[in-house]
Amino acid sequence: MHLDQPLTEKEFDELDRFLLSDRSPEDAMTMDTLNGYLTAIAIGPETIMPAEWLPRVWGEEGVAPKWKNNKEEEHIVNLIMRFMNEVLVTFEVAPKEFEPLYCEHEVGGQTLIDAEAWCWGFWEGMELRPGAWDEIWDSEVADLMRPIYLLGADEIDEEELPEVEDPVKAHKLALEIEANLPAIHRFWLARRKPAVETVKRDEAKVGRNDDCPCGSGKKYKKCCGADA
Repeated sequence: MHLDQPLTEKEFDELDRFLLSDRSPEDAMTMDTLNGYLTAIAIGPETIMPAEWLPRVWGEEGVAPKWKNNKEEEHIVNLIMRFMNEVLVTFEVAPKEFEPLYCEHEVGGQTLIDAEAWCWGFWEGMELRPGAWDEIWDSEVADLMRPIYLLGADEIDEEELPEVEDPVKAHKLALEIEANLPAIHRFWLARRKPAVETVKRDEAKVGRNDDCPCGSGKKYKKCCGADA
């Protein structure tokens, strides 16, 4: 199926089951972590190609599952790429409509959202280009990133712990993140750098003492290479 087709509910569940199954590495991302990871890549300071970000989906070592066959690998990777494309398209077309994939849990009869796993994923996405994110942390809109820091960083200050250990406060942080994402996307939109590509020279390099490729019969350095 084409990458521009969003995942159906059945396909979403299929990918969810695969990531949680014994077939995937033990530290493979879950769907909410993956959604945060892809969001950071989609809206961040640099375009990052799938060849770089895809291995990290399978865990810190980047070791892919032991696929049954090439068809299975192609299918699962296609689901992940389409999941990514949904994020990209939403931010391109309607950033304010983007809904992060959070978990829900019951606390004291209340249904609260838990964004911690999503933020872990977002943080992993930032770690692909840690220095490139410095600009927003040092900017006047740095507060937009604070909820992601509180819920996603490996370590936070001790005085900040009450903000994340209280489920109700953590719920509010999750809502703040959803509200802040369009502005974070807007911050990077004009600053976003394209992916770095290696330019491959298809034709052999002509030496200065070689015959000129134009067919004149002269040495390259005395013909077309003279100007160079």
